[in-house]
Amino acid sequence: MMPRVCRSPDEWRRQAGGAGSVTAIGNFDGVHLGHQQILARVAARARERGLLSAVATFDPHPTRILRPDSAPPLIMTLDQRLACLGEAGIAAALVIPFTAEFARLSPEEFAARILAETLEAEAVFVGENFRFGHHQEGDVPALESLGERLGFGVGIVPAVRLRGQVVSSTLVRRAIASGRVTLGGRMLGRPFALTGTIQPGTGQGRKLVVPTLNLAWEQELVPARGVYATEAVVAGKSYRAATNVGLRPTFDGHRLTIESHLLGFSGEVKSGRMEVRFWRRLRDERKFASPAELRRQVLSDIERARCFFARMDRWRAKPER
Repeated sequence: MMPRVCRSPDEWRRQAGGAGSVTAIGNFDGVHLGHQQILARVAARARERGLLSAVATFDPHPTRILRPDSAPPLIMTLDQRLACLGEAGIAAALVIPFTAEFARLSPEEFAARILAETLEAEAVFVGENFRFGHHQEGDVPALESLGERLGFGVGIVPAVRLRGQVVSSTLVRRAIASGRVTLGGRMLGRPFALTGTIQPGTGQGRKLVVPTLNLAWEQELVPARGVYATEAVVAGKSYRAATNVGLRPTFDGHRLTIESHLLGFSGEVKSGRMEVRFWRRLRDERKFASPAELRRQVLSDIERARCFFARMDRWRAKPER
């Protein structure tokens, strides 16, 4: 369920003023395993105290304002992020418009205006490396000191590690951008997903290779060019699929496309919403000598995707010991 969304402190005070909250602060791009630990603590404390579970987040991402030339491609759209916050048990989200003026707030001003006056926080949960305020001058000890003065407690949530590295949005982006979607999914706690609308293709794939659905995606971050075992969700139903992310070099393509062949799907869909969830990379994209050679490879890719999902089903069916 989506959390209730307010897009300014004034709107929050009108809709949720006086409720009191347990709050987390951050960008939460990806809502990865580390984020999920923080959100779980917020939801649990809110239930214990009979308070509102809340998140203060930002749109656009602060780097778009502070360092636009080095702003990272975002893992999620805002709607995806909010949906994941709701799934984590967050009841309300304050989406703060991040502007140059807002960026100039000192740590003291941020804590007073946003956490104490607007969110009426009783407790604030953050990661151990949390920074806030103008030039990120505020750190966890500063937040704890401000909390003592302003009347809220601070909970520090340890980082989550995977393969010896701290899980972060930056590591997730690197994994996905390089095609390591399995690793990215492990850090996210679910497969990386692209969402968007189905758009008409050129028709060459259906005529010469295999039928596909083409995704006009909404996300900024896209996996590296190649073929993947995926799931495609169309009209509320999930299908295993083989998905190509690339330029279609066999047909001298120059525009990036994302095309999915749905296993066991024989219908014809030309519009509507679609979500593609990336499970495993199968191979790099490459140019073939002819459409016939490409078709043979695509049929092999489809079989590899079937085998991957069959192995996954067998693993899931194993009894716990």
